[in-house]
Amino acid sequence: MKHFAIKSFLLMLLMPLLVSCKKEVAQAEHEGDLAEKTEAGKVDLWLTDPANAVLFKQQSTQLIFGETANQHPNITVDTSETFQTMDGFGYTLTGGSAMLLNRMSAADRTKLLQELFSTEGTGIGVNYLRLSIGASDLSNSVFSYNDLPAGQTDPNMNKFDLGPDRADLIPVLKEILAINPDIKLMGSPWSPPTWMKTNNGSIGGSLKPEFYDAYARYFVRYVQEMAAEGIRIDAITIQNEPLHPGNNPSLLMLAPEQAQFIKQSLGPAFRTAGINTKIIIYDHNADRVDYPISILNDPEARQYIDGSAFHLYGGSIDALSQVYEAHPDKNLYFTEQWVGAPGNLAGDLHWHTKNLIIGATRNWCKTVLEWNLAADANQDPHTEGGCTECLGAITIDNKGITRNPAYYVVAHAAKFVRDGSVRVASNLPSALPNVAFRSPSGQKVLIVLNDGQTTMTFNIQFNGKSVTTSLARGAVGTYVW
Repeated sequence: MKHFAIKSFLLMLLMPLLVSCKKEVAQAEHEGDLAEKTEAGKVDLWLTDPANAVLFKQQSTQLIFGETANQHPNITVDTSETFQTMDGFGYTLTGGSAMLLNRMSAADRTKLLQELFSTEGTGIGVNYLRLSIGASDLSNSVFSYNDLPAGQTDPNMNKFDLGPDRADLIPVLKEILAINPDIKLMGSPWSPPTWMKTNNGSIGGSLKPEFYDAYARYFVRYVQEMAAEGIRIDAITIQNEPLHPGNNPSLLMLAPEQAQFIKQSLGPAFRTAGINTKIIIYDHNADRVDYPISILNDPEARQYIDGSAFHLYGGSIDALSQVYEAHPDKNLYFTEQWVGAPGNLAGDLHWHTKNLIIGATRNWCKTVLEWNLAADANQDPHTEGGCTECLGAITIDNKGITRNPAYYVVAHAAKFVRDGSVRVASNLPSALPNVAFRSPSGQKVLIVLNDGQTTMTFNIQFNGKSVTTSLARGAVGTYVW
């Protein structure tokens, strides 16, 4: 009895303390739940505002989803309605770009490549690159992987050699892949070896039908030899700008010729070699959607084709949806658009965001790629007759690194819209073009351009909640939650 009395007395003394501890634990759990809910409703804003010298910076403004009632326009994001799965955003890594990168000091190059391709920290996470198969017009010289003296041919590709790319392109690619092993690569030829062409020259001419099989072997060897270097080519296009035979190098390849080459030679060659690299057609402007549609209408050719690629030096980006509607089982890719030197951030950011980052993806494209990654202060190197005004996303010279409009255009999407992200529905209020995605991790990403004449305030609506935000005229915001 005595022990019981002592225990009761001690319990009386301890009870207030126990109750207090339980309250503190309960309060801590409640605060933790609130913090988790608040974090779940928090929206991060990354902003580029040329008028106010804001260059792709995360903003400290607190944006939290909640109950909002006002008269501002609404952008409603609906993840239940889905469209295409994205492959990525990026640039063309031209031979000239690789040469400039490879000439940097190892430390400076590593720092820059980390910034461009890392998916961690301050990296912008570029996740797709286009390469030239042989030289492009932004290489420092014209070459193929099977150049021969006049009068010689090599239909079996016994003399095929990636040699010109071993100096700069392949080493730089290996450094990039070490940073981001998941980056996807597309190869595009500007010209076949000249001995395969009707004019035996690098500019123009057409592919001789008797060398269709040889050219198919050329593609097979390219994919295989790059794989032997540890570089997987996810996709190839048949010909860069097949209706523009005036570049150096270039090739005229009409739609019936491209269809015949694919169904007679390239498709069967890839199948026989067990190559699963995607075959993509056209790779030219939006004003000739009849070109890819006519090839996809050919059942013998279409069985080998993954989709069609586009540029926007002609036509309207909306035309791409005509190709999707004609063949909804085939993919679309946006593969090239240049920024003219010296560049104008306000104008270039506006046009490229509206037409490419937003326009191309809202018209079913799985990629958006800018032309090109790097040039020097004189827009070199380029071939004789190649582009003299193509401003790289970055300028590399003895003064260091300059980030140009295409850097910021791509950054707004690449950092957040990873490979495997899915475009989801969002409406289009007046003067607020936008596009929305759901990432593989479940993040929602909304890219918005203020296309109006004044600062615009608007609401983002999601799952019955809203958040109010503003963008200055011409500004681009990427909202992530």
